[in-house]
Amino acid sequence: MPIQTSKEHKIFPFLTYDGNAEEAATYYTSVFKNSKIINSNPMAVTFELENERFVALNGPKAEFTMSVSFYIDCADQEEVDYYWNRFIKDGGKESMCGWVSDKYGMYWQVIPKQLIQLMNDRDKEKANRVMQAMMKMKKIVIADLEKAAKG
Repeated sequence: MPIQTSKEHKIFPFLTYDGNAEEAATYYTSVFKNSKIINSNPMAVTFELENERFVALNGPKAEFTMSVSFYIDCADQEEVDYYWNRFIKDGGKESMCGWVSDKYGMYWQVIPKQLIQLMNDRDKEKANRVMQAMMKMKKIVIADLEKAAKG
């Protein structure tokens, strides 16, 4: 089998790249601080990002779409800015509502914990104001969400 499996990981994403799987895995492990390449061979590269295992396959060109994305649970604005700016700086593209695609076309949701907390508020009007503010954003700005929450 071309991938490195383990007892700790039963299901993990298997991503196809156009002959540059090792380049992609190396890129992702440079973006995420808690990451490493587990195994590499001519067919595939197994790697971990924040304790989640991935496999990058050297296969036929396949387009990534927004139907599959990876959610980054950010602690604060600094972390949101880090991931967002890193993906954009390296050739990614901004999308709406905290979504960004990286230079390989993979989609990431760069979402601060505060957005989820505010949208789950018991005050439905407050939660709706936060949602409406978020819908107008590309990169999520926590200060703007908090301002919307206050009304």
